[in-house]
Amino acid sequence: MSETTIPALTPKDFATDQEVRWCPGCGDYSILAQVQKIMPGLGLPKENIVIISGIGCSSRFPYYMNTYGMHSIHGRATAIASGLKAARPELSVWIVTGDGDGLSIGGNHTIHLLRRNFDVNVMLFNNQIYGLTKGQYSPTSEKNKVTKSTPFGSIDHPFNPLALAMGADATFIARSMDRDPKHLQELLIRSHKHKGASFLEIYQNCNIFNDGAFEQFTEKSTKLDNTLFLEQGKPLIFGAQCNKGIKLDGFKPVIVDLNEGASADDLWVHDERDFYKAQILVRMFDDPRIEGHLPRPFGVFYEADRPCYEDVMQMQLDEVMAKGPASLDKLLRGRETWTIA
Repeated sequence: MSETTIPALTPKDFATDQEVRWCPGCGDYSILAQVQKIMPGLGLPKENIVIISGIGCSSRFPYYMNTYGMHSIHGRATAIASGLKAARPELSVWIVTGDGDGLSIGGNHTIHLLRRNFDVNVMLFNNQIYGLTKGQYSPTSEKNKVTKSTPFGSIDHPFNPLALAMGADATFIARSMDRDPKHLQELLIRSHKHKGASFLEIYQNCNIFNDGAFEQFTEKSTKLDNTLFLEQGKPLIFGAQCNKGIKLDGFKPVIVDLNEGASADDLWVHDERDFYKAQILVRMFDDPRIEGHLPRPFGVFYEADRPCYEDVMQMQLDEVMAKGPASLDKLLRGRETWTIA
């Protein structure tokens, strides 16, 4: 039997005839474009790709992707995707969610998806605001954030999405941004290649309700001094002149100047498989207005190998079936029975 030939596809093959209904200038447009650009290179037929979303601006994504998809219910995209992957493990399942959808009402589902390690790809659009419901503060909004629901400033401590993913034992943790298309494409491809649950946080600008939330990381005048792009096996170097580095003082990351006697040989070398250093990296999350602040890391923070839920489930089923036909009556009776005299 000859192998099925997958026809050559282009990004246009993944676009639908639906009018894109995001606000002009929204960062979602860029994310959609990058997803459509990388899809042809995955070598998958369109009918084997599924986009599942919850509720929010980002969750309109399935309408604009010419693949199978579902615009599900608030916070439950991860639960629905889990069921789909368990039933149809051959499918490439992508979850689109936001900081409100995935970390507030859907926070519980998100952590359990990650710990179970289904082979799915989570794209969490983080704009630090509720956009669809018109500008309330979200689980990732910074302290003292003045919004429609916090007129005197938010007193909540914000979630750190990647630290949450580390705590849930996710096997792939990464961060990118809407305004760096090349970097975002690279991380989308890395997410797809990972065998297990990939968690990709994407900084996404909401130009209506939270414009410029990440401008220190995206604007040319400030980007190089405020961002640290992680590369496997390379020292942590950043800065407009590539003259700043990071080394560890015990467990504390500190900035050194390579033009003032510091050596690149002394710097922290990134290792995506180092669980303990990844814990430090995801916490490099300080206020960029503080003098001498640490840069915000982007890239793959951590990757690990662990069996996927759907594979272990199938192994268990195979072992049970190998013992002979199962009895539904015996299953329903259970192991604990009582005889009443």
